[in-house]
Amino acid sequence: MIRVVVTGLGAITPIGKSINEFRESLFNGVSGADNITLFDTEFYKTKFACEVKNFNVNDYLDRKVARRMDRFTQFGMIASEEAMKNSGIDLNKINHDRAGVIWGSGIGGLGTLETEITEFVKGNGTPRYNPFMVPKMISDIAAGYISIKYGFRGPNFATVSACASSSHAIGVAFDNIRLGRADIMITGGSEATITKTGIGGFNSMKALSTRNDDPKTASRPFDLDRDGFVQGEGAGALILESLEHAKKRGAKIYAEIVGAAATADAYHITAPHPEGLGARNVMKFALSDAKLNPNEIQYVNVHGTSTPLGDIAETKAILQTFGDSAYDLNISSTKSMTGHLLGAAGAVETLACIFAVCDGVVPPTINHFTDDPNIDAKLNLTFGDAQEREINAAMSNTFGFGGHNSSIIVKKFR
Repeated sequence: MIRVVVTGLGAITPIGKSINEFRESLFNGVSGADNITLFDTEFYKTKFACEVKNFNVNDYLDRKVARRMDRFTQFGMIASEEAMKNSGIDLNKINHDRAGVIWGSGIGGLGTLETEITEFVKGNGTPRYNPFMVPKMISDIAAGYISIKYGFRGPNFATVSACASSSHAIGVAFDNIRLGRADIMITGGSEATITKTGIGGFNSMKALSTRNDDPKTASRPFDLDRDGFVQGEGAGALILESLEHAKKRGAKIYAEIVGAAATADAYHITAPHPEGLGARNVMKFALSDAKLNPNEIQYVNVHGTSTPLGDIAETKAILQTFGDSAYDLNISSTKSMTGHLLGAAGAVETLACIFAVCDGVVPPTINHFTDDPNIDAKLNLTFGDAQEREINAAMSNTFGFGGHNSSIIVKKFR
């Protein structure tokens, strides 16, 4: 089987608008939560989120081009451009027919759809929609724009599986290279749903934290007083290559992707399986795919959304999967800092795993105040501060509404 390596990284997140800013903030335990500035929250139960701070799209993209894109596509273009520059790929020296893009987004152009419908309702009933409404809204359009920009004519589509979307994208891109269908893949995901509809919809489900008096500590994975997730936005991008292709061009190799898996809970549209069945299975299948034993993983970046049911189910699944080795793991939820980037979560959290492998530092779970008696106190949930540790292999978990589960395993390149 062809080995697959990571040769480029890109990010635009609530805690950093570049890969280096993002890495530094992760290791320093910076919270990206603050009051929402994108719309008036007067009538909303939740008035805060993890926005990309001080974002001006014209700093990155031509004004005319940017106007034709929803915010989620803009984020995808920005992160993928950084990853491509970071990879050092010379577009004049590659086979464009063997280069592709697999990109994830759970919701796509929600902001565009909201704006267009609002303007229609304000009118006299005449359907005067923006001709770019549909191509701005559809979830696959970011993958399309990225492939057009770089002329990549290989596999190209979007994965849509709620919060597991970009993890599934990475897994599919990984498969396309190791099965010999491509040499290079741009993969990852983007999301931009901090809108009236996005916040209002999740509020109606009672899924979001309403800790309006203290936004920066609202995302509290594994804490007894957690009251829901904090919505985030942004994008993460990875350049994957076959090892042979990367070596031939003298690429810098950050890490190796060695395993990926996908399962379903087949239980409930929004709640996790109470015993973590799907989560347990996806971790076991990812380990099997990577040909690793549980004791060969040192770090798990968990889904860890700060919801009452989800955090308990995931820790149960980890104990079932890793057995006694679970107590030797470092476990952390970087959503405590970034918030929940929905369909982009898997991409930015896989980046966190790559940082851990490269730098020998585990990013922390911040905002822990009170232990939850339903969570095994012997697990090392990396509360408070980053921890230095040699990381040979790390796992990233993401789980989505509909019962979609995905795990990605990255390993130190040797």
